[in-house]
Amino acid sequence: MILIVPRGAHAVRLGNDAEISQELTVEKGSTYSVTFSAARTCAQLESLNVSVPPASQTIDLQTLYNVQGWDPYAWAFEAAEDKVRLVFTNPGMEDDPTCGPIIDDIAIKKLFTPDRPKDNAVINGDYEEGPWMFANVSLGVLLPTKLDEETSSLPGWIVESNRAVRYIDSYHYSVPQGKRAIELLSGKEGIISQMVETTPNKPYTMSFALGHAEDKCKQPLAIMAFAGDQAQNIHYTPDSNSTFQLANLNFTAKAERTRIAFYSVYYNTRTDDMSSLCGPVVDDVRVWFSGARRLGLGGLGLGFGLGLWVFAVALFLVIGGEKSSLCAVYNLNRSGHVGILVKEKISRVHVLVVGDFFH
Repeated sequence: MILIVPRGAHAVRLGNDAEISQELTVEKGSTYSVTFSAARTCAQLESLNVSVPPASQTIDLQTLYNVQGWDPYAWAFEAAEDKVRLVFTNPGMEDDPTCGPIIDDIAIKKLFTPDRPKDNAVINGDYEEGPWMFANVSLGVLLPTKLDEETSSLPGWIVESNRAVRYIDSYHYSVPQGKRAIELLSGKEGIISQMVETTPNKPYTMSFALGHAEDKCKQPLAIMAFAGDQAQNIHYTPDSNSTFQLANLNFTAKAERTRIAFYSVYYNTRTDDMSSLCGPVVDDVRVWFSGARRLGLGGLGLGFGLGLWVFAVALFLVIGGEKSSLCAVYNLNRSGHVGILVKEKISRVHVLVVGDFFH
């Protein structure tokens, strides 16, 4: 039997009811994301259970995400103690003892939940904080179903569907903004969502970048975007000078928390093999109070990918019958929000390489 090894020359195959584990020193109460590469050995569906007791999840291994037969996955947990045990288990009992999942390239990253920007209700809307990605692996990282936002590999977001979504980087894919983004796969079966804080009966706008990963994904590409009780089907139709476009969706909040969500309208595959799943890219998601827009220019921001600086050199105000001058600087950013925008990012990454079996 010829086995698929994710990377290098060696890996570990787990037979029936077999497991492999390692004790880790972590920080109690912190959230960690485990990234690992996995493949199945036989044609039937195989599963892999990853756990840090008492938390665990069983992940179904499927070859439909790409033709190479393996994928990197991510799973997150909250450390209950300063020392925990990471366990990989094959829960299956196959008739053929040579079957069983293969694992390789295991790493742990401590996650930080980004602060919510003052002008944006979305947490981690640029997707810059997420699971560890191996620099020399071009398949991205699959994020399987995860309904608990407190222990998500993508802070602030959950994957509420049966199929995974793909976390991608700018080194191997086209990303609209920054270094990370999300590629939506499997149509309605790949949904990513977040509950954002809102004020009931107030108008809001959700804006986002919609792009093509430049991974030979067959068009048309389109997403269904949701914000509260509003939904919109948006097709990818950029101009010739860009690989992404900007879109928005207006809604009125009905409660103190509003659900925003995205999924791919189509089941897209790559043109080179016609079987590897791919899809539209979503990035730079923002939700802001529409009443905060000034001068009636909010929508202009959507027409400029890089933003437009407008200098109001001399604004004259009449105060108490006397004229006084006021200098101001406004930024029309891609979200369409007119105002002074200060954006600061702090990169904090702690990675512990747990397993690398290719040496």
